Amino acid sequence: MTREFDYIQQLVNYIKKNLSKGYTLDSLKFSLMDQGYSRTAISRAIKLANEDLAKKLPKLKEKPVIKVTPNPELANKIKKPENNSRTSFLKKLFSN
Repeated sequence: MTREFDYIQQLVNYIKKNLSKGYTLDSLKFSLMDQGYSRTAISRAIKLANEDLAKKLPKLKEKPVIKVTPNPELANKIKKPENNSRTSFLKKLFSN
């Protein structure tokens, strides 16, 4: 069991190191498969790496507030509907 744990832990360290360098998880997964590692070992290592990284993240004390402010430039560019809402779609389409 310790040999398997050491093997997986080496993969976890490799994944965490390369994620910090900016590599994507998919690219690391395919790279490890090309090097001959099994999919199950890679999946276990990714799961453990994600758990380790999640433990190091700061806890959010409150929900973030998203504020939306209208952009006046875009508001002027938006086409306003015509007053006559009873005109059919086909008339609008072929009127030009």
